[in-house]
Amino acid sequence: MSRNHFVNFLSAEEAAKLIPDDAVIASACFGNGGWPHELAYAMEDLFLETGHPANITHIHAAGCGDFGKNGHGECHWSHEGMMTRVLTSHPGSSPKLMKMITDNKIAAWNQPLGTMIQVFREMGRNMPGLLSKTGLGTFMDPRSDKGAINDLARSQNVEWAQYIPDFCGEDYIFYKAYPLTHAFIRGTYADTNGNISVENEAYNLESLAVAQAVKACGGKVFAQVQKVVELGQIHPKMVKVPGIYVDYVVEAKKPELDWMTQGTFYDPTFSGEIRVDADEKVGGIPLSPDKVMVRRAAMEMRPGYKCNFGIGKPTFTGSVVEEEKCRDLIVMISESGAIGGVPGGGLDFGAHKNIECSCDQGDHFSFFDGGGLDLGVFGLSEADKEGNINTSLLNGSVRGVGGFSNISATAKNAIFLGTFTAEGIRCHVEDGKMVIDQEGKYPKFVDKCPQLTFNAEESLRKGNSILFITERCVIRRTWDGLVLEEVAPGIDMQTQIIDIVPDVTLIIPDGGPKLMNPDIFREEWGGLRKIITEGTPYAE
Repeated sequence: MSRNHFVNFLSAEEAAKLIPDDAVIASACFGNGGWPHELAYAMEDLFLETGHPANITHIHAAGCGDFGKNGHGECHWSHEGMMTRVLTSHPGSSPKLMKMITDNKIAAWNQPLGTMIQVFREMGRNMPGLLSKTGLGTFMDPRSDKGAINDLARSQNVEWAQYIPDFCGEDYIFYKAYPLTHAFIRGTYADTNGNISVENEAYNLESLAVAQAVKACGGKVFAQVQKVVELGQIHPKMVKVPGIYVDYVVEAKKPELDWMTQGTFYDPTFSGEIRVDADEKVGGIPLSPDKVMVRRAAMEMRPGYKCNFGIGKPTFTGSVVEEEKCRDLIVMISESGAIGGVPGGGLDFGAHKNIECSCDQGDHFSFFDGGGLDLGVFGLSEADKEGNINTSLLNGSVRGVGGFSNISATAKNAIFLGTFTAEGIRCHVEDGKMVIDQEGKYPKFVDKCPQLTFNAEESLRKGNSILFITERCVIRRTWDGLVLEEVAPGIDMQTQIIDIVPDVTLIIPDGGPKLMNPDIFREEWGGLRKIITEGTPYAE
């Protein structure tokens, strides 16, 4: 096999020895997807043996880990002295990392997923950073907490971003370029000229943008692949990262380490290599309060809507669309770049079965920022009396914003979905009614959130709609405040809604709130298509 002299081919162990102390490493990952596990683990082994490489800064847009399922991802760098700084949108994917952040062993900052990718893209053309509206009025705003998520980060007084007032008549945040030295990316094949393809990956990530950013900084790009093949064996249009950006290629010897998603080792329906038969069931959840909520969220869809479903309960919205045979009416997309098909739930978040196409994650966020998203369904973790949302700091635990801040701020219709109270709530659906068996300890609607990751006023100013859907009621944020629009069958408005949120004023419409559509509380529904096509959310 002939190889050119521009690209070096080496083992993971050899590559690890080339990473110096104080390296600033950028990666393109989405959970387990795109993360060069074998190379990362070789670095861990080297550090545990020698104490080097030390003092690493890791900068990556999406989460890097699998929430502890197999202990993959960033947890392997979470050793005291090895990784000392991290800048990401979602550190919560790695429990070991989160503990070190909480214990102030690693300085940590948070930026929106989409803006981080776009900073990489700007860096690739030697620009100093990115001008963006994303993050205004949140804890990532330089006028607030500057994205720092622990005391160690705050003590370093690092300025990752700058507030720019009244630029062309509007306010912006300028996200600054990162001082990168190395890039870590993953692909399926590399040819002997270092061209990288991603056929077997679930996600079409920002690996090219990361590589370009690092090369513009004068750094080195490392690519781990499943197999090295001869030049010409990769279709030229399947190349994700051209070899002109690649310095080192590592051919994996431990394929069992390279998981496709956070929960699935390999599924060819996620990569688009095969399709599930149209008659085969690819989704569906039993009747439950969660199903009621996602059914109600689906009722806000209209023909042709482009829809995004966030992590957690919102991912099941796609299952309801599939179950109701309404997939042809809308387009389901994920922030990973996946378009069409049915989104995976749980640890398969971001992957789609029967995917129609997959675009670069950075291009996808350009779609969001440009106002292309008609409807977004997000988790309801905590909301304040103004309708602002906190997803990043809950009960003292830092989770990170992920793509939430980008997508929620620009969605024409933003839906926040979750139970009305937290910690210990038990409820069920019985005889077409919602039954609260045990109330949660804490209301999710509070006087003031400790951090803001969604600013309701900024969203309303753009003309967007804001809706909160819980198991017992539907609340809309208007310019007048929080309006209690619907109450579930079986729920007492005074004792089970108003009295539970004494710090929040709910506006009661003239004549009282409507009854949530009783049909969605039944085992069999079958009414979604009519609602989407005719815009009739309530039972006749």
